[in-house]
Amino acid sequence: MPSTPSRDLVAVDNPHPGRDYEVRCETPELTCLCPMTGQPDFATVVVTYVPDRKIVELKSLKLYLWSFRDEGHFHEDVTNRILDDLVAAIAPRRMTVETHWNVRGGITTTVTARHPSAEPD
Repeated sequence: MPSTPSRDLVAVDNPHPGRDYEVRCETPELTCLCPMTGQPDFATVVVTYVPDRKIVELKSLKLYLWSFRDEGHFHEDVTNRILDDLVAAIAPRRMTVETHWNVRGGITTTVTARHPSAEPD
């Protein structure tokens, strides 16, 4: 049976919870629809995190990212929602989600969201 999009992020036990190490997941396959025009937007998403007790299972991450495909979202919203959902699912020590959006209207957009949030100056 073919896979279908899903918002279910699967958390699995971290095999090395006593060590700080960095996990980087990257895919050029993030898509959503522009909420203003309905046209597709394409991005590369990079998730970097230092796990605590849990890590994200990669197939669930792929299906989760796929779930944005037919929805209208601003770039900033998608990036922050991915961060919030991953933090809720695996409670990492630190996490950064960065999206690099393809040119649209002559403008390339990169959005970066971090957990924990940096304190304002």
